[in-house]
Amino acid sequence: MAWLLEAHGLVKDLGGRRIVDGVDLHCEAGQIVGLLGPNGAGKTTTLRMLYGFLRPDAGRILVNGIELGRDLVRAKRGIGVCTQDDTFDGDFTVEQNLTIAASYFRPRPTDLAQRVPELLERFELTPFAHDKPETLSGGYRRRLMIARALVHRPRLLFLDEPTTGLDPQARMGVWDLVDRLRTEGLGIILTTHYMDEAERLSDALTVLARGRVVALGTAKAVLGDLVGEHVIVLDAVAAPGVPAWLAGRGRGEPASVLGAWHVPVSGEELAEFARAFPAVRYEVRGPTLDDLFLKLALEP
Repeated sequence: MAWLLEAHGLVKDLGGRRIVDGVDLHCEAGQIVGLLGPNGAGKTTTLRMLYGFLRPDAGRILVNGIELGRDLVRAKRGIGVCTQDDTFDGDFTVEQNLTIAASYFRPRPTDLAQRVPELLERFELTPFAHDKPETLSGGYRRRLMIARALVHRPRLLFLDEPTTGLDPQARMGVWDLVDRLRTEGLGIILTTHYMDEAERLSDALTVLARGRVVALGTAKAVLGDLVGEHVIVLDAVAAPGVPAWLAGRGRGEPASVLGAWHVPVSGEELAEFARAFPAVRYEVRGPTLDDLFLKLALEP
């Protein structure tokens, strides 16, 4: 298989501490890979190495078959980066911001004259072409950021928290846009703290914890491996014996959310729980990526 992005054995130490410890990651054309993990898992450092902002202490990164460490300039021509933060030049219009970004890649004048109007139209920004970026709503500012990241026609796009701070309607608009980019063959690396977003958009997940990859695969496969078949939800006050029941099975404290325990279990454990707590009322649901985050956050 021809990968757009290959990362092998990435290692990075910062401040005398190992932040990333042997991370592998792959992405192909037309695929969205969700890079997930709790705070401190090494996501940001990994992301910065993948798009060439940080040099790994060990390991290799290839973009379109070009090794980042050997030909950074050529490799980065195939990469688009959309960060969390707005970095527009407030002195220039929407159209001018795109033109300036495109000029860094030294396009032919005819290409530049075609590309900027094309992006304005595609991202529904044409009515705002002569406005300053700060006058745009959050959703349209995010569209402009993605358009700018694609101005040089990269094959690989990094999206870092693309819908943070957006209202539900704007989020859905960005989701639809990202879906279209995938169907057009773009490879996308997505980081997000919205688990519904990760489940909705990602074809595959790479889950980090303490600088290492702890799970790879589809959301369903990852949840089955790391969480379990079911999640029991019950009032923590109503069943004080649950922590001891879990401890007897080599499990740690249950996750507590708003006074309710969320207890991941297998099918066999669910039957055992029903026998152990016949008088306790509880709800059973399927696992979600939120359960995975709670589990990883509670692990030492």
